[in-house]
Amino acid sequence: MDAVQKAENGHPGTPMALAPAAWLLWTRYLKHDPRHPDWPDRDRFVLSCGHASMLLYSLLHLTGYDLSLDDIKNFRQWGSRTPGHPEHGHTVGVETTTGPLGQGLGNAVGMAIAERLLAQRFNRPGQQLVNHAIWVFASDGDLMEGVSHEACSLAGHLRLGNLKVLYDDNHITIDGHTSLTFSEDVGARFEAYGWRVLHLGDGNDLAAIDRAYAQAAAETERPTLMVLRTIIGNPAPTRQNTPKAHGEALGKDEVRRTKEILGWPPDQDFYVPAEVSAATAQCVERGAELHQEWETRLEGYRAAEPLLATQFADALAGRLSVDWDTLLPAFPAGQSLATRQASAAALEALASVVPELAGGSADLAGSTGTSLKHSPIFAPDQPGRSIAWGVREHGMGAALNGMALHGGIRPYGSTFLIFSDYVRPAIRLAALTGLPVTYIFTHDSVGLGEDGPTHQPIEHLAALRAMPNLTLIRPGDAAETAQAWRAALEHRSGPTALVLTRQKLPVLDRSGLGAASGLRRGGYVLYDPPGGAPQAILIATGSELHLALEAARRIADIRVRVVSLPSWELFRAQPPSYRDEVLPPALRARVSLEAAARLGWREWVTDSGESIGIDHFGASAPGERLFREFGITADAAIAAVRRVYAGARA
Repeated sequence: MDAVQKAENGHPGTPMALAPAAWLLWTRYLKHDPRHPDWPDRDRFVLSCGHASMLLYSLLHLTGYDLSLDDIKNFRQWGSRTPGHPEHGHTVGVETTTGPLGQGLGNAVGMAIAERLLAQRFNRPGQQLVNHAIWVFASDGDLMEGVSHEACSLAGHLRLGNLKVLYDDNHITIDGHTSLTFSEDVGARFEAYGWRVLHLGDGNDLAAIDRAYAQAAAETERPTLMVLRTIIGNPAPTRQNTPKAHGEALGKDEVRRTKEILGWPPDQDFYVPAEVSAATAQCVERGAELHQEWETRLEGYRAAEPLLATQFADALAGRLSVDWDTLLPAFPAGQSLATRQASAAALEALASVVPELAGGSADLAGSTGTSLKHSPIFAPDQPGRSIAWGVREHGMGAALNGMALHGGIRPYGSTFLIFSDYVRPAIRLAALTGLPVTYIFTHDSVGLGEDGPTHQPIEHLAALRAMPNLTLIRPGDAAETAQAWRAALEHRSGPTALVLTRQKLPVLDRSGLGAASGLRRGGYVLYDPPGGAPQAILIATGSELHLALEAARRIADIRVRVVSLPSWELFRAQPPSYRDEVLPPALRARVSLEAAARLGWREWVTDSGESIGIDHFGASAPGERLFREFGITADAAIAAVRRVYAGARA
């Protein structure tokens, strides 16, 4: 109450209502070590209703994490360690960034999958390194969001018994009572998913909550939903059970009166009763004992399974041991191969030596090339790294984030580029949080052909490039695609999107051309004309790269350089001297060629250049015909080069 009141905004009601359940979980059931918050076998706690952040910050402070009372007092302020919604990596002990409702619940499903994957890989009879639970607090809003339906349906199908969700059934949303919009039987819904459902009753009944936690902790065959009926803002005398308790400071008088009801000094801000401090302080001792017991097991594991112990440490640290030059597949020049096919070959090769790789597609594995041939489907009754996400793009994206957050796994997911729209909220949180998730987006342009405009991406490259901290790579042939996988796995500070073709492309003969390894710098000189310095530049990505090369070779009277620019983000990260070497500032006769919206290309072609692209929706026809009709051709590139060259000379 005091933190929200001091900030004069925030969400006091849910933290107040959930305080009894949270206290019981954190002091008696949650396996955690406040002095070592990154202990690998700790339980994970996900506050999916991230607006209730003061609940989490209070728990972290009281139970001994490195979060001071001054941090609490600085809630929602500039430079604060207690931002309005929890941010992983910003505040110690925060397992995931939450706030957009439903995302935390999806993250938790991914964490539960990661825990099972690691347990299957590393646990041995009598040698258990991985055995922990994922505990979640979720709200009415979380369960309304579509991503919760996708993620929780999958969790039930996979029988993720390590997942325990407390549903805060407080009947209140911002607009009023949930009866305005929400009348389903949530318990029955989750029972239909295959979950175990427990009804706890009153949010202040510690005995009932305790019994439910004990049952949930013992459950290993199914995920558990605990339905807790709370009163938002309880025990505030006038604001409890009202929408105002959700997202507004209670007001000084209401805070004072609530403290009187609790028997606390009404004029003392940030008061912590001595018995509360004593009780929560025991978490430090309890956590140290639990952690030390695991460290003892780890020592025994190292003695019994030294190779596996090293692999376990490497997996958690994200260390890769890959001989890239010999592992990545080579593709003979002259053959035609879709970049999705080249990606499938690269992924299969990598999976053979990187057991941390795990993922799959949203019901499109055959089309996106993301099945692992030598790994079975991840299922309740069998271990495997190929994950069948079903037609659940959003749930897949949220779960991928949870897998990356958990650690020990390098997750990937795939769908058509057009359906990146369904994944986008999760992609944004991966970028915000800096998670090394790899997305494989295929069918990347109108070149996919007859499926028509509903499936042909136009604005998607520009939209994804606009997202901070997302690295997008659109390779131009099979050789660049193999290098794109290397770039993705070597990138650890954010997500990577590989954007790939359905249609076949020529594998470029690299004799006399720039090496495909230049992709890892984002852009490179693919071709320089004979006879002197270039007079114009053609810049292309993806399936248009070979068209740019054809155009440059056909222009006899203008010396045209071809630059492959598969990743704007990687190219921007290069030193200015390298960027100027590839795109000389004085050479402003430039043309870009990309079968997508032209938005953003001015950065590379300058005001003096020209961009060839598509700023309208596509049509149903063979891809080759669409490229001709929409002017994505070598002839169009030649004509544009002549125009900009003439303009530069004028």
